[in-house]
Amino acid sequence: QVQLVESGGGLVQPGGSLRLSCAASGSIFSINVMGWYRQAPGKQRELVAAITSGGSTNYADSVKGRFTISRDNAKKTVYLQMNSLKPEDTAVYSCNAPSVVVAGSGRYLDVWGQGTLVTVSS
Repeated sequence: QVQLVESGGGLVQPGGSLRLSCAASGSIFSINVMGWYRQAPGKQRELVAAITSGGSTNYADSVKGRFTISRDNAKKTVYLQMNSLKPEDTAVYSCNAPSVVVAGSGRYLDVWGQGTLVTVSS
């Protein structure tokens, strides 16, 4: 079984910063892409940022220049550094690994974390 566990959410004032972490565990052979999604109340889930095992990144236009995604392949962990936070960044942030290769089987899994709430408010 493979799990993703997020941490680092919370309440922050506008203009502040937060760092989210997502650690993968279980019978993992490899993980290519890891990403962060968010869903605000009443809105559809959207991709915030993604990163490949080689370090290529992709960002939503709304967070470019403010958020930075990074990963530690040895720790199977992805991070999201969020700076200059705005009230519209308030959402549940979820980690996703869409193509986890399970050790010993060659199977691919699409795995999601449980989500962590980020609230930007004064």
